[in-house]
Amino acid sequence: MQRPPFYVLFFSDLQIAILTLDHCHNRGNVKLNVLTSEYKDFSGAVSEKIEVVFVKHLTVLVSGSGSNMQSIAASANRGVLKGLAEIVLIISNNPNAYALKRAEDENIKTVCVERRSFKDEKSFNTAILEELQNVESDIVCLAGYTKMIGHEIIDVYRGRMLNIHPALLPKFGGKGMYGYHVHEAVVKAGEKKSGATVHFVEGEYDTGKIIIQREIEVFRSDTPQDVAKKVLAVEHRIYPEAIKKVIETNSENG
Repeated sequence: MQRPPFYVLFFSDLQIAILTLDHCHNRGNVKLNVLTSEYKDFSGAVSEKIEVVFVKHLTVLVSGSGSNMQSIAASANRGVLKGLAEIVLIISNNPNAYALKRAEDENIKTVCVERRSFKDEKSFNTAILEELQNVESDIVCLAGYTKMIGHEIIDVYRGRMLNIHPALLPKFGGKGMYGYHVHEAVVKAGEKKSGATVHFVEGEYDTGKIIIQREIEVFRSDTPQDVAKKVLAVEHRIYPEAIKKVIETNSENG
């Protein structure tokens, strides 16, 4: 039976939940999902095995429609991320991004950080980092975010910052390869397969270690729009799976 998430650990007259320091994130009210750890009564006898899993804080960076952000939110509510993660903040560099409307409909906090409001890239990236730290983000997900991420952010979130790319990296990656441009290049090259890749973010476009990659078939009759539709459906499935994989891997590694 799945147990519901808790906001604080509970105590009873006979039992106390024993947590290791590795579980502590120095948060005030930490949302918990109780699965298995060790329960002991005051005599020291083990009475039950349970595990306490902290629900990870996700922040999603967006620039456009936000369909991948929507799929992550849906997964946190009722999919593979339920009880493991929740979106606590949406950051956009585009005040007109439809993703902001989607987030508002989901009652998720949003903030717009525009490059033109800052004198240089360093101050721009520092402002984004401050927003991430204000909500104690555990994992950062890029979902159609069009700005290069600065080292100020990568240095803090290396191994915890993900991006999704609409091709089978390392093919059709790099600067200028995003959205329709990718699918157009795939069709023009006569590729028989394309797909989507979730990878860690590094200092250059699309170069980080691959987390999950999944293929789709490309037929001779396919247009770039046809390929885009098939790839997007794959993106919506694998992004939550990749986040789950990162959470589980990081938990195993302490």
